[in-house]
Amino acid sequence: MAHEDERIALLLDYENLAIGARDGLGVVPFDFGPVADALAERGRVVVRRAYADWSSFDEDRRLMARAQVELIEIPQRIGGSRKNAADIKLAVDAIELAYERGFITTFAIGTGDSDFTPLMHKLRELDKRVIGIGVQSSTSALLPPACDEFLFYDRLPGVEPTQAPAPPRRRRGSPRPAPAPAAGPVPTPAPVATPEPEPAPVVPPDPFDVTFSDGSDDTATTGAEERDLAGLVVSTLGGLTRQADGPVLASRLKRAILRKDPTFDESDHGFRGFGELLRHLQDRGAVTLTTGAAQGDPEVALPDDPDADHDAFALLVDVVREIAAAGDPPQLSGLKNRLRKRVPDFSEKRYGFGSFLSFAKAARARDLIEMEWSDDTGDYVLRPTS
Repeated sequence: MAHEDERIALLLDYENLAIGARDGLGVVPFDFGPVADALAERGRVVVRRAYADWSSFDEDRRLMARAQVELIEIPQRIGGSRKNAADIKLAVDAIELAYERGFITTFAIGTGDSDFTPLMHKLRELDKRVIGIGVQSSTSALLPPACDEFLFYDRLPGVEPTQAPAPPRRRRGSPRPAPAPAAGPVPTPAPVATPEPEPAPVVPPDPFDVTFSDGSDDTATTGAEERDLAGLVVSTLGGLTRQADGPVLASRLKRAILRKDPTFDESDHGFRGFGELLRHLQDRGAVTLTTGAAQGDPEVALPDDPDADHDAFALLVDVVREIAAAGDPPQLSGLKNRLRKRVPDFSEKRYGFGSFLSFAKAARARDLIEMEWSDDTGDYVLRPTS
């Protein structure tokens, strides 16, 4: 089954996701955008529903409504608890859709609750593909194996934690941690003078922010609401490439972009067609094009340039070492500007990363740097590996 043909029903146990993101990542309110983008790369979402007592999520209600999500109200009884009411309603709707909407090929269930495991099994028994979505710290270990694919919200491009990711919750039967030894009275620290804030660094323009002018005035336009055009194309292509079981065709890429942004039109950016836009990006080294099976529908890929990746990571490591040698280890915020002082046209999007945080995590995964959250600074702190 080709991913572009998937028709997805998205059902969210919203309270589970929102509280998990708040407690585990410090994300408030819940950011639905990364979920929508991840599913847009996998197919067409034909049903969007979120289940909660929405009186407890006033700001979230407005944001989700703007994202065209149908809000299913599960009111809580005053003085009582209806913890499972949303779970039951979600499960009933999923089974009803599976039987009555045969065109739905895939169910995306947003929850970390192991109570949904039988639902996942039943949907797969009905020959439906199942994608789970959950916050890692609040997701049961029983849930991912019950799915065809599981997306940890923490790892989606665009999710920016504002606190250290919480450790996974303690599994039933695992030993409890030993209590901390009793400590004496904690002395009150002497007040420290607050230093004058440093002026914000000037951010060089991102070379992937493609701007054009029609010559009618001196103001360049950036297309649809100044969207980062090249970044949109490259990040979408990167997502499709990770999911693809074959080459990514230009037609498929454009459909995925339109699912992310239905207002997208390459003519807004000065191009006469999507193929012309892709050729422009190929000239800039952002993508590569090869002839496809159908005339006028080329295969699109990210540049296969290991030397470029190596150079980008080497630049990051070098800057981290330089800052660490001068004093305190560098923080993630502001680090991209330091890289651009060395290489003014640096952009992580050129290498298929949706954010600078994703780029830094990739360097950590390659054991090029160490990176951990610091409660003292409220930011990620990086260190060179020994």
